[in-house]
Amino acid sequence: MNQQLMYRVTEAAHVLRLSRSAIYELIRSGQIRSVTVGRSRRITHNALTEYIERLEEEAAA
Repeated sequence: MNQQLMYRVTEAAHVLRLSRSAIYELIRSGQIRSVTVGRSRRITHNALTEYIERLEEEAAA
């Protein structure tokens, strides 16, 4: 399995080509789901995929 399952906020920002603050705002607004592991915030691969799919659906509407 080569697919990364969880991303740090900085990694998710890099993947989506957004700033860290934009990722935190998406988390706060509920647009991207995240989990806490210890004291660290993580975003799952599925959460990123769902966010991208929602963007595509909104663009098609």
